[in-house]
Parts: sequence; C-alpha cells; structure tokens
Amino acid sequence: MESLSFLTVDEQPISIGQVVRYLQISGKLGQFIGEVLRQYVIEKELQVREDIDISPALTEQTIIDFRLKNQLTEPKSFQEWLKNNGTDYDTFHANVALNFKLERLKAVVTEPKLQEYFIERKIFLDRVVISRIIVDNRELAEELQAQIEEGASFEQLAKEYSLTEDRIVNGMMGPVSRGTMPDKLRAAVDVASPTAVVGPIELEERYGLFRVEQFLPASLEDTQLKQALQNELFEKWLAEKIQKLTVKLQVS
Repeated sequence: MESLSFLTVDEQPISIGQVVRYLQISGKLGQFIGEVLRQYVIEKELQVREDIDISPALTEQTIIDFRLKNQLTEPKSFQEWLKNNGTDYDTFHANVALNFKLERLKAVVTEPKLQEYFIERKIFLDRVVISRIIVDNRELAEELQAQIEEGASFEQLAKEYSLTEDRIVNGMMGPVSRGTMPDKLRAAVDVASPTAVVGPIELEERYGLFRVEQFLPASLEDTQLKQALQNELFEKWLAEKIQKLTVKLQVS
C-alpha cells in the first residue's frame, strides 16, 4: 500500500503511507480516522434505512433558492462558481441531497430519545437571570439586606459594596444555568419570586445577596435548543456505532 499515490505535490507523489506518517507527526491521525469512521457509519445507515427518503423536488428547490440568493441564476456564472469552489453540478446536487438525508437521519435516530434526554438535561438548560452583591462578611451582608428591605437601591449597593467585577453593571450576572448554581443558591432561587432578594448565602467564604430578575425555563418548542439536543444525541449514537467497529490500519 506504500506505493499507492495519494497526492502529487510539485510533480512528486505522496503515498498513503507518507500521509499517515504526516498525520501521526502532527497528532491528527486519530482525528482523521475518527472522521473517516463517522462518514462510513453515516453512509452505511443511509444505504440500509428506508425511512429517510427525501423528495427530489426539495433538493431542486433548495438549489434554485441558493442560486437566487447568491445571484447565480445565469448558467455561466453558476458554472464559474462551481469551478471556483472545486466542485461540479452533480457533486453539488448530491451534497445538497445528502444534507437533507443527514438531517432526516438525525431526526429518525433521536426522536425516540429526545424527550427523555431533554428531561435529563433540563436542570442545565433552564436559566435564571440574577443580580448579586458579594461581600466578605455576614454582618455586612445582613446590613445590606436590611437596607434593601427598607427601600435602598440594590443596584447602588452593588456598585458600592460588591467585590465582584459585575458590580460595574449593578451586579447583573445575566442568565445562569440552574445546573451550574451551587446547591444552596439553587434551592433558594427555585422558591423565590421574580424581583425577590435571597440571602445572605455563604459561598466560598463570602456572602451573597441575590436578586432574581427573570426565570428562563427551557422548552423543546425552542427550535435552536431542540436542534442542539438532536445533534448531541446523534453524536452519542454515532460514537456508540463507531465503538462497535473492528478497525485495522494497514499501511506498510
């Protein structure tokens, strides 16, 4: 196999064996093989499954829309674009169809597990917008809490007393994943109402007052979130398939 030419550079052939050595030297051989196996599994699945048929009309319409969007309606300009991108019409057409089939495969593979996976991940997907005041002793935290209850401005107190960098934006932390919150803070926030201030809560030898600004519960109605979860599940499925393969690297 060493004699098989894989590339020609400045008229000099580079064999498959040389390519493998170069990838080993660069530390990218594993990544290269992983991508080959990934595509191998996908291709095999597309060949044997009967539930991922794509309408040819969908592919044709997508190509038409692409050409209109990129001002490639003239055959000559489209051919030039294909040439400049190192492809031809048949390959371009096949890639568009393949993308649709791949998305259909993702949906078929992940749909049965999506709801359960969403529930498992929900604590990390739910977010809460909170502001905070962090000080280094309980007495000061309790004094600030009393001032807030008497009508003092949370924002102003955050600017004056908080030890964290977000004091310059009135203590606003922005959206925080529930799953990444310390248990004590999450327990207090979960039972709080919007605009409520909870604390003082001791965290890492400091004391915090936290104002709940807004709850942002995750939902599968969110298209981007659903797609992200589908991608995660699909990659897990692919990894399981790849682990079951018997792989031998045969290079002289």
